[in-house]
Amino acid sequence: MTTRYTKDHEYIRVEGDVGTVGITDYAQNALGDVVFVELPDLGKKLTKGGEAAVVESVKAASEVYAPVSGEVVAVNDKLPDSPGAVNEDPAGQGWFLKIKLANKSELEGLMSEAEYADYLKSIS
Repeated sequence: MTTRYTKDHEYIRVEGDVGTVGITDYAQNALGDVVFVELPDLGKKLTKGGEAAVVESVKAASEVYAPVSGEVVAVNDKLPDSPGAVNEDPAGQGWFLKIKLANKSELEGLMSEAEYADYLKSIS
């Protein structure tokens, strides 16, 4: 299993040809209390960098971008009823969607955990 990160603070945890997508702890912290999550439909085709979901907090609404291109094969159907899971456990119970990767080579443009940690240091 590999986890990669975007500069927009999304993560994708890849197992085989399916990736689980969510927002990082940094992102949920910046957003504040999440009050609403809009998830994509199953089967929706996403393009790398395109809107995958919407998250709203007490501070702002924000898009969650697809870290890679592919097809939505699962969504976290618990989030609409308990959006606070995004704050409580962003890398666990607070995941947004699962995507079947269209092109695994797109992962190469994303940051490793160490690179993401360095990136966070550079922006704070």
